[in-house]
Amino acid sequence: MPVPRSAALTAVFLVIFAVVGAPHTGAATRQRDTVDSLRREADKARTELQKATRQMEDRKKELAGSQAKLRDTLKDLAAAEAELNRIRQPVARLANASYQQPGAGGAMSIFSGEAGEGLRSTADMAYIAGGRQALVRQADDLQQRRQRLASTAQELQSRNAVAQTKLEQQVQGLRDRSEQLTKQLTAMLDRMRADRDKRLQAMCPKYLAAGARRFPNGLIPSRYLCPLPQRGEQLRADAALGFYKLNDAYKRRFGRDICVTDSYRSLSEQHRVYAERPGFAAVPGTSNHGRGQAVDLCGGVQIAGSVQFRWMEANSKKYGWFHPAWAYSNPFEPWHWEFGSEGDD
Repeated sequence: MPVPRSAALTAVFLVIFAVVGAPHTGAATRQRDTVDSLRREADKARTELQKATRQMEDRKKELAGSQAKLRDTLKDLAAAEAELNRIRQPVARLANASYQQPGAGGAMSIFSGEAGEGLRSTADMAYIAGGRQALVRQADDLQQRRQRLASTAQELQSRNAVAQTKLEQQVQGLRDRSEQLTKQLTAMLDRMRADRDKRLQAMCPKYLAAGARRFPNGLIPSRYLCPLPQRGEQLRADAALGFYKLNDAYKRRFGRDICVTDSYRSLSEQHRVYAERPGFAAVPGTSNHGRGQAVDLCGGVQIAGSVQFRWMEANSKKYGWFHPAWAYSNPFEPWHWEFGSEGDD
């Protein structure tokens, strides 16, 4: 069997890197710069939206205070007008009664035989007339004041309505901008994830699996293993290629990558896990994790009967993955999934 890192294989990988792996250099830098720029713009739009929203809330409070003050003023004005009406009625009755009294002949009564009585009646009428004139002036003042208040209130309400409408339009504009930037950012990240998956597949030739089989359980060199989309996790090439497809289908269903807590496990790592979980972990040197053919999952899959677990049961075999029979009961490990078929060695 040819050594995987022969000159020919090295040449193949150089070509793959030139065609597919280039995003690790200039293209990747440009993508990161674009994403960072979009993220900054989204953060800026969110900050502006929060500021504008606070301004709108402050404006609403000012308007509420102004309207409360206006209501109190109009209430006071109504009370003053009520008092005016209360005073005006008895004065009007007094004036009317004075005209109906005998000998009330107005200013000509001073020439009559009852000159003294006529003078007193004239004085009374002058007093009453003066009082009425004062009340009329007070009523005029109150009426003018009411008109000024009504005009001010109308102007205030109109100005506040216009200001509030503008502010709400500003807030809506900022909200639209934030949503647009978020969509752009999400689309860019989706493209980057798609590029990531293509790079992973291109850099994981299936024949590496044959080389991995030559090594003892838990002692497979990293050059024979392929990285998973989940950082730090890796599997044998054939298992990894199946997992890429499984992960893509899972992501279409749930909108995110499969959650992985463990994948290939070195022999030393198997000893550590066995020491922590005697009776549950496989004897070191026998675990499918050490062959690069098993994963431990999370994100809901680890819960038997969950939506994620049932989806895995229904779909994982399409991509070469399955939940082993022993993991249903002895021991019970709903999180453990393996590549291949039952009894694979």
